[in-house]
Amino acid sequence: MTVIITDTGFGPDTWTLGYEGDTALDLPSDTDPVQLSERLAAQVQMIRIAFPSFADGRGFTIARHLRLSGYKGHLRATGHLIADQYAMARRSGFDDVAISDELAARQPENQWLARANWQQNDYQARMRGGSPAAA
Repeated sequence: MTVIITDTGFGPDTWTLGYEGDTALDLPSDTDPVQLSERLAAQVQMIRIAFPSFADGRGFTIARHLRLSGYKGHLRATGHLIADQYAMARRSGFDDVAISDELAARQPENQWLARANWQQNDYQARMRGGSPAAA
């Protein structure tokens, strides 16, 4: 089973259309985001980006590039992320994170919720001397 994490905590996976075809894309972490622009037609509603290891941050770069390129659909990080990475996932453009039941047991909901205030704790905005909302 998969646990979906949002700013409100753990929940079920409500995406029912799968990751094959024109509606959704399932991307590995080594995807070149520049090559994606031609594949991002209006019908792509969901993009799921794999994190094969919590030490592999390429998915954050892919998500950020997609958002900066104008992708407005749903972005989901999936795989081996840890609660400490939740704020980075949200800041880079992900709507939610999907983890295994085993990881959810090791890092329960309260650990993820502790990072759900990602908009108020923006290190870069603090370093620039601005408020997180202005970033």
